[in-house]
Amino acid sequence: MPELLPHDAHNARLLSQVHPQDWQNPEPIPRYNLVVIGAGTAGLNCAAAVAALGGNVALIERHLMGGDCLNVGCVPSKILIRSAHVLADFHDAEQFGVRSPTGIEIDFELAMERMRRLRARISQHDSAKRFKALGVDVFFGQAQFVARDAVQVAEATLRFSKAVIATGARAVTPDIAGLAEVGHLTNETVFNLTQRPQHLLVIGGGPLGCELAQAFRRLGSEVTIIQREPQFLPQEEREAAQLLAQAFGRDGIHVHMDTTVTRVERSAEGKSVHVVREGKETTLIADEIFVGAGRAPNVEGLNLEAAGVDYNDKKGIRVNDHLQTSNPRIYAAGDVCLTTKFTHMAEASARIVVQNALFHGRKKLSALTVPWCTYTDPEIAHVGLYVHQAHEQNIPVKTYTVPMNDVDRAIIDGEEGGFVKIHVRASSDRILGATIVGRHAGEMINEISLAMVAGIGLKTIGEVIHSYPTQAEAIRRAADAYNKTRLTPLVKRLTTRWLAWTR
Repeated sequence: MPELLPHDAHNARLLSQVHPQDWQNPEPIPRYNLVVIGAGTAGLNCAAAVAALGGNVALIERHLMGGDCLNVGCVPSKILIRSAHVLADFHDAEQFGVRSPTGIEIDFELAMERMRRLRARISQHDSAKRFKALGVDVFFGQAQFVARDAVQVAEATLRFSKAVIATGARAVTPDIAGLAEVGHLTNETVFNLTQRPQHLLVIGGGPLGCELAQAFRRLGSEVTIIQREPQFLPQEEREAAQLLAQAFGRDGIHVHMDTTVTRVERSAEGKSVHVVREGKETTLIADEIFVGAGRAPNVEGLNLEAAGVDYNDKKGIRVNDHLQTSNPRIYAAGDVCLTTKFTHMAEASARIVVQNALFHGRKKLSALTVPWCTYTDPEIAHVGLYVHQAHEQNIPVKTYTVPMNDVDRAIIDGEEGGFVKIHVRASSDRILGATIVGRHAGEMINEISLAMVAGIGLKTIGEVIHSYPTQAEAIRRAADAYNKTRLTPLVKRLTTRWLAWTR
């Protein structure tokens, strides 16, 4: 992980929590119930759970506790996105009858300082001292397996009954001629900025690229996105991606779809990015390039061969549905082994590991119901199956859609762009999946996730009283639409006769 910059009081506080300079590794005990390699979300949750249950657990971290999420991922990005939301609301204030003061200034340096301050504050939850107080033996250094039941760190050998590899993943640099020489930003370096880029070029239209492109545009940078696919977020529903594209257009983001970057070079104007679309080459100029082109698992340096653990440089640690590796003593959790690389997914996988590794559990990764959200404006959240996935599995689907511009609270809030779309198995109310697009989609999707896990169908959701006015009422309205389908012509004739008879 690159160095955290600048060297200010906030980053000093952060480092004092997640990698104290004066830290002394403890003397290892003869054998641990669990050795955890990697102190990101998955590793921290494994260690805390075992310590709470009274087990002996060691936690090894080579860089910063908290992993990507705290240091260069979810936490700093969402802090920056919040600042961007405030500025966007200022620009839209007049539609609410509020005249914004003239000369609103975007203080990028102050926004980044706020990010560092809040990140340092939050870091106490992931700190070495806190985990030591929980009863965890915390070791800093590079972990290397020396046997099927032993790992070495800083010249100490830790033997274990079980171990979990939770080393996470890192940003991938695409094979583009000149990119490495000219220099670029990733999620691991972009939060080191103290000066706003005048023109930021973003390579990649996935979740991270889209989130930061919009945030930097709202914070005053000219922003261009280069995307090889014909739409943003290619795995999401087309209608959701189109709404995001419209939002980017309103924000003034320059978009190049179906476009490939061929080479990068330095010129007098800045960083020249050569792109090709439909056989035609164009050159774009930027002073900073941000790359959001995927992630690679951190499997190097672990000496996995000595432990008998199978892995792939691109896909990571090979695990079964119980997150067990080819060595029955060793499990893996989080981004190092999962296709779905989300913080909450890493946390869920940690719970599976603790139950399966230490208590002979048979919890399955495939049994999880996992929502996710891209934190653009509007947000795009999803859980469960997409329609095309249901069709591939020969599952008949019925979809109920409620546009947000039909929801009173969305109209009141001036947040009408979006929809709630819920897919059920045809001829039933069993929820198969849902997509929500809206300013608060990430909060709203949790109701659908709960219903799916609990086996609650749309019929029951329609019976739940939702407070009015809220945007989540759109979910109840989708349920109402389902319930109306139950009023068949036969049922209506019977009820009509009954009501006539009871007059």
